[in-house]
Amino acid sequence: MPILDFASRHIGPDAADLDQMLKKTGNDSLDQLIQETVPSSIRLSKPLNLPHAQTELQFLKQLRSAGSKNKNFATFIGLGYYGTVVPGVILRNILENPGWYTASTPYQAEISQGRLEALLNFQTMVLDLTGLQITNASLLDEATAAAEAMHMFFATRPKEKVQQNANRIFVSEGCFPQTIDVLRTRSEPLGIEIVTGDPFSTDLDDGYFGAILQYPGMNGEVADFSSWTTSAHHRGIQVAVAADLMSLLLLTPPGDWGADVVFGSSQRFGVPLGYGGPHAAYFAAKESYKREMPGRIIGVSVDSHGNRALRMALQTREQHIRRDKATSNICTAQVLLAVMAGMYAVYHGPDNLKSIAETIHKNAMRLAKGIESLGYRQLNKVYFDTLLIHSSNRLEKIRQSALDAGINLRYADNEHIAISLDETTDDDVIQKLLDVFAGAAGKKLIPIPDVSSDVIGSVFARKSSYLTHPVFNQYHSETEMLRYIKSLENKDLSLTHSMIPLGSCTMKLNATSEMRPVSWSSWSDIHPFAPTDQAGGYQQIIGELEQYLCEITGFHAVSLQPNSGAQGEYAGLMVIRAWQHSRGETHRNVVLIPSSAHGTNPASAVMAGMKVIVVACDDMGNIDIPDLRQKAEKYKDNLSALMVTYPSTHGVFEEGIREITSIIHQAGGQVYMDGANMNAQVGLTNPATIGADVCHLNLHKTFAIPHGGGGPGMGPIAVASHLAPFLPSHPVVRTGGNTTAVSAAPWGSASILLISYAYIRMLGSRGVTDATKYAILNANYIKARLEGKFQILYTGSHHRVAHEMIVDCRPFKASAGIEVEDIAKRLMDYGFHAPTMSFPVPGTIMIEPTESESKDELDRFCDALLSIHGEISEIETGAADRQDNVLKNAPHTLGSITSDTWKHSYSRQKAAFPLPYLLNNKFWPAVGRVDNAYGDRNLICACPPVESYLEAVV
Repeated sequence: MPILDFASRHIGPDAADLDQMLKKTGNDSLDQLIQETVPSSIRLSKPLNLPHAQTELQFLKQLRSAGSKNKNFATFIGLGYYGTVVPGVILRNILENPGWYTASTPYQAEISQGRLEALLNFQTMVLDLTGLQITNASLLDEATAAAEAMHMFFATRPKEKVQQNANRIFVSEGCFPQTIDVLRTRSEPLGIEIVTGDPFSTDLDDGYFGAILQYPGMNGEVADFSSWTTSAHHRGIQVAVAADLMSLLLLTPPGDWGADVVFGSSQRFGVPLGYGGPHAAYFAAKESYKREMPGRIIGVSVDSHGNRALRMALQTREQHIRRDKATSNICTAQVLLAVMAGMYAVYHGPDNLKSIAETIHKNAMRLAKGIESLGYRQLNKVYFDTLLIHSSNRLEKIRQSALDAGINLRYADNEHIAISLDETTDDDVIQKLLDVFAGAAGKKLIPIPDVSSDVIGSVFARKSSYLTHPVFNQYHSETEMLRYIKSLENKDLSLTHSMIPLGSCTMKLNATSEMRPVSWSSWSDIHPFAPTDQAGGYQQIIGELEQYLCEITGFHAVSLQPNSGAQGEYAGLMVIRAWQHSRGETHRNVVLIPSSAHGTNPASAVMAGMKVIVVACDDMGNIDIPDLRQKAEKYKDNLSALMVTYPSTHGVFEEGIREITSIIHQAGGQVYMDGANMNAQVGLTNPATIGADVCHLNLHKTFAIPHGGGGPGMGPIAVASHLAPFLPSHPVVRTGGNTTAVSAAPWGSASILLISYAYIRMLGSRGVTDATKYAILNANYIKARLEGKFQILYTGSHHRVAHEMIVDCRPFKASAGIEVEDIAKRLMDYGFHAPTMSFPVPGTIMIEPTESESKDELDRFCDALLSIHGEISEIETGAADRQDNVLKNAPHTLGSITSDTWKHSYSRQKAAFPLPYLLNNKFWPAVGRVDNAYGDRNLICACPPVESYLEAVV
């Protein structure tokens, strides 16, 4: 490949590597390997019709040109999205730093302590500001967080409420429109009735189980809900509050006046608008909800040396374990953005944060006073940052004048204008706003007036302290902040260190040229509800990306709204449900799901109001077709869909896939294809060809969006033509089909769509297809190297795997007392993140190398696993002790290796430097093996007192 060809940068093996790897796999050519791997009946007959590949220079030039079509107006639309100042030290050292954005979800806590601490800071910030006791490490957006609150309340109804069939939830008309729309989407399949209205004029009876309020309200009014909440509690009604985090620096937190749950967005804590995302939602609750909380909770535990260590707590709540009985289908969170928001609080500290909030509030008061002096009425008695102006029959004049001045306002109705200020609002733009209103009124221009007091008053003013922990009070110079961020980064293993072979996660290269535009202001500063003619660049990229994804999947239409893979699953099922309901088939509520499916599949199906029926797999790891046929026949009258992953989660292209999809269609159902393994399909086959009707795509896997340490992600869905009218729409900006929204923003986390767009444009048709071929090659090369020492559980008819494989570690438990966890922890000593553990088969590891890793890196990983096999053999033969050995004591920290005392039966060198390459490139785990049970028994999800840091021992 020419040196300027992006594919040569993205794909790891070069021509010399290819020859050696094919020799090892026993193939004469790469095409021969593909023919042996992908069934001929489903292979595409012609190349993808995609644009020719661009060089990195060509792409960046083109994207700058497209970005110029986005207009950076001064925007005061609000509705949960606000201008913010991203501190440069956070922008450069977190958002633009691959040490942070290429890390995986912190499943392996010992090599994830940095981002776990950053997330604990985020949780502490949320708890302090909301006044509650337990929180998670982020959710997808404010609207879906509201839906999670509704689900949690519904699932935890007291016995008497269940007996009363209490199925109504009150939603304040002051909630954001996108929140209400998502609540409608999520409530209908579960039989929950949404009732909207004015909280103070709605009578709540025993038929209600919950209520959701907005604080401050959509149009800015701050109301006193304390007695209202008390009254609701007397009726057994649980209360959730959507709260603006910035306002809680000045306002009484909802936790102080009795709210059961407080949720919202942390976007205005230093996270760019990005035309809708990604942003980290927060979700806090009373202690009593800890077992039902959605999302991931970071908790404090101890390691094998007695030192403080962090980990993901209470994981038995999650869909990977509980499947259809999980508290939520959430898989991806918004870790990178939660880290940024938490660091914003660390950098500014409580005093500067309060100053920012006070400045926003003061500017709102100055603007209000000025507008009122021009003869307009400002209707909010108490407000934080949002004014509601009666236009005095001048709304159209104001609208046009504002647009001429480069200003976006929100027009609440035909008479009222809402104006939401933020930390970017300065005197220049306040003066422009006053000029707009003066001109519309035919008045002389006025200067910005001064104000001497605030309008919050003692009733609403916050009295409780916040952010008192030392972490929020010691890193306020850029030097100290830079070093703190770097110290945490150094504790985490990411793609900057080594390959991350997580099966079903596709941890491929996130190229710098793909990432660069995300932080360009022409893309990062656009409000999601700005007029579409001000977002011409985004509209161009979105339209072209939708076309490319249609070509790749073979489908007719795409929705980019779902902002995670699990959201895509849910959206796909809801599209099927809407289509079937439109045909009068409301009785179709059965979903068939293979036993090997991702845990999100059954969890998403239950959320969509479906009954899950499990289909068996045969000894080869394929769907048991006779069992599928029998169950499709049994449930044909009520069959809604089959959820199938292809290639399967067992890492094999099932040759009977067309027969499988045909069985479902003959029984009256639809086929949903989980796109988690699309990295093995692109350019070789597609969902339409195998007979699917809808699929979701993990853009954070196949299409190069980084995992960000556990988010963000994107899970768009692609559908056949008959399903296109039922794609999700949006209540603020028209998009998609005719159903309600599934996410807060019209195009989900729109700014990171640029990354997948870049991936396709720079690779082109041939490049994306070659990426698939090399992903399959790399997996089969690893298989060839490991066979003989490790058993590969499932292969196709030609003894090939797809892009990943399952390695059986169960025999080692009987022969040496070694569990799969011991192997995972020992890999850390070799500088590697473990493959996916015990999914979909307990006691196994699932390895996925991706196309981006070179032969050298693949060999290094294989050498590590083979060396570990040798260490297991030493235990089997008695050369190593069954309890005191390098696997049971792994990982080994620098502190343990350099300790004055060494009581183990093996050497320090064997523990820390088992292979020569480690002498020159050693990654040290920050802590010893973490005690998971201790952390769950003693749940702490906020920063512990500083004394606990001093008590830690080496």
